[in-house]
Amino acid sequence: MRHLTAVSLLILIGIVSCFSQSFDRKGIITGSERTGFYIPKLEDKSVALVANHTSLVDSVHLVDTLLSRGIQIKKIFSPEHGFRGDAGAGEGVKSYRDEKTGLPVVSLYGDKKKPDPDDLEGVDVVVFDIQDVGVRFYTYISTMHYVMETCAETGTEFMVLDRPNPNGFYVDGPILDTQYRSFVGMHRIPIVHGMTIAELARMINQEGWLEDGKKCDYEWVSCKNYTHDSLYELPVKPSPNLPNMRSIYLYPSLCLFEGTIMSVGRGTDFPFQVFGHPDMKNAEMEFTPRSIPGASTNPKYKGQHCGGIDLRDYPLDSLLNEPHIRLKWLKFAYKNTPVADFFTSYFKKLSGNHTLLKQIKNGTPAIEIRAGWQKELEQFMEMREKYLFYKDFTRKGTEN
Repeated sequence: MRHLTAVSLLILIGIVSCFSQSFDRKGIITGSERTGFYIPKLEDKSVALVANHTSLVDSVHLVDTLLSRGIQIKKIFSPEHGFRGDAGAGEGVKSYRDEKTGLPVVSLYGDKKKPDPDDLEGVDVVVFDIQDVGVRFYTYISTMHYVMETCAETGTEFMVLDRPNPNGFYVDGPILDTQYRSFVGMHRIPIVHGMTIAELARMINQEGWLEDGKKCDYEWVSCKNYTHDSLYELPVKPSPNLPNMRSIYLYPSLCLFEGTIMSVGRGTDFPFQVFGHPDMKNAEMEFTPRSIPGASTNPKYKGQHCGGIDLRDYPLDSLLNEPHIRLKWLKFAYKNTPVADFFTSYFKKLSGNHTLLKQIKNGTPAIEIRAGWQKELEQFMEMREKYLFYKDFTRKGTEN
């Protein structure tokens, strides 16, 4: 970590280059890159990091950056997919000691998801620096919540180095009903919340959403030159099955399929860019999931031919200019896959309510489904406005 090996450097360069798109970052500077704002505050303090492979300062890992500046790092906490970002979705991650630095890496996606108070013994400040994608069921924000809770309980400072939200240019989806609260949905927010991770942390803290309404000593370093209309190109894929910007834009819609019998292309070279099933009718393409170490070792329908819908050529202009959750794909899949038990119990956790499942089964028009979200979405937008650090997005129209 302090000194990248030649092989590690080649891998990192490969990941960055294959993830590049034709988007302009427009001079956006992430919180982690604004070292002059936070490194002086970490001097003479014992620091713990919540970090993974996205925690880069330019092309150098935050751990290496801080160590080179003489900052005392006591330990690292790692989220789903692990510190190196190479563990598959839902795959447990073990704690270990990093060979290069000797630092202990404490997993928050294995035996426990929340740090114990003992984990923060001797720690003055916890620094969180992970790239989020702006969707309620993406678990990095749940990890952040639990770390904030332990910081509140122990009186430990908590600092977020903010990063742009690649889906930060709209808000959509049903608000979570707390009876369906889980690690893939902890807060009364819509599926697409339109906030950066530091803005969301501010909301969580100030709204009293931490256990027993406690608040942590919270500080953040904001991005520079970012607004919620920015189309930010992620330099590195945020998790193994979101390999490009198209998959990130499709993720809010396609992840709902994870609560059904459908495949979203895990175990292919194009995850979250297709959906299908071995028995789906009116398919336009075929794909066969396979084991891919570090991404999908045992994907749904491994070795089986799935008929599917290919979204790799779905117009990006539509996703960007008419941003919303595409219910039409879920309705199409349900209608064209004549299999009992299309939905699993996981669907309600992802959708955050019981209503959407019933509406899809009943053939409720998408425009009517969306109308049912609007009152709570308007209330959320009013609350959200209090916690924004950046100029908000320009409202865009939606299709059904």
